[in-house]
Amino acid sequence: MSDESPLLRSLRAAVAAAPDDVPLRLHLAELLLQAGRNDEAVTEAAVALQHAPGDADARALMTRAMGLPEAPRPAPRAPQAPEHRDEFDWAAAEQEVGDIVPPRFVEGTEAPLTVDGLGDDPGGADAWEVDAPGAVRLADVGGMQEVKDRLEAAFLAPMRNPELRKLYGKSLRGGLLLYGPPGCGKTFIARAVAGELGASFLSISLSDILDMYIGASEKNVHDIFETARAQAPCVVFLDELDALGAKRSRSHHSGLRNVVNQLLTELDGIAADSNEGVFVLAATNVPWDVDIALRRPGRLDRTLLVLPPDAAARDAILRYHLRDRPIESVDLGKLVKATEDFSGADLAHVCESAAEAALLDSARTGTVRMINMKDLMGAARQIRPSTEPWFSAARNVATFANDGGMYDDLLAYLKRKRKL
Repeated sequence: MSDESPLLRSLRAAVAAAPDDVPLRLHLAELLLQAGRNDEAVTEAAVALQHAPGDADARALMTRAMGLPEAPRPAPRAPQAPEHRDEFDWAAAEQEVGDIVPPRFVEGTEAPLTVDGLGDDPGGADAWEVDAPGAVRLADVGGMQEVKDRLEAAFLAPMRNPELRKLYGKSLRGGLLLYGPPGCGKTFIARAVAGELGASFLSISLSDILDMYIGASEKNVHDIFETARAQAPCVVFLDELDALGAKRSRSHHSGLRNVVNQLLTELDGIAADSNEGVFVLAATNVPWDVDIALRRPGRLDRTLLVLPPDAAARDAILRYHLRDRPIESVDLGKLVKATEDFSGADLAHVCESAAEAALLDSARTGTVRMINMKDLMGAARQIRPSTEPWFSAARNVATFANDGGMYDDLLAYLKRKRKL
């Protein structure tokens, strides 16, 4: 966090590098507790208890962080019967249940902990700040094999084969429009494409471009593309393209129309081959609101539908968001089936809601417990997929305004899911 002290930031980095170091994690939790950030201290103490279930310091810190009365520490000698009814013989209990503690997951097969995006963004660049080629690749995207295959065939394969590209006169440039429901990983996929190409990454949104002074917004667009050309190969990612490149016929503000005009000019390249090595990717939830000129051949002429995560992707996303939380006996297969049509952001919300339910129950009863399937399934039943309103609107567009077959993929999906 930007308001954290340097010591807290350093400790977080150290814990991330050595997640099994219980004393180090407890030191971080103690500082968080002193800073009044009790919820974060509870999380760190819970993770410490996963690695060292019998650690008295971790139990004591958890108790203080949750505002519960702290039980006296057990004597260093042999365990004795508790003097009061509210005391608990932790050492004896560990010996009794040491061999029967249920596994964290019912099925022990591990899945990649990387996510497809989940409604969660890995972090966009500031205006004109270019990220160096990242390590994120398409293999790090959980599931979504159909999206990966289409990206490979329609966009990546020609870029990876310079000899064939030269033979067929294919320019090292391209434009791709990613569209689909919100929170399904379009930004993460764009970063993965940049990683596949070994290209720098420049993320741009409307707030990076709009300026109150006349002509300044158009200059910002030009400067952004000039930066990308200087850093080629570079992926320019235009987020929320419907806001940045809205239909000019519907725009009543001349400044926005001028921004679209400047964007069209930059996509074409001011000089011959000036965009060589500049790959333009854009994302939108409402492609039908994007100016038609932006999708003309030679600009953003290819489209890719990014749907809610499939079963394999949901498994990876759920594992990712549960990885540092105290859980037991979680049947991921059952949870994956119960969260069909959930976006990545919805799945993150399910895990957060389940953790909140377990935390409140622990505070209410005075007994710290793990997050279980009842918490997760209860959260999944209470949360309605955020993708449903999007499909309601997209169904009408795909059915009655499928000009040029742009939404054929969407129509096929709706028919397959019986949503038509």
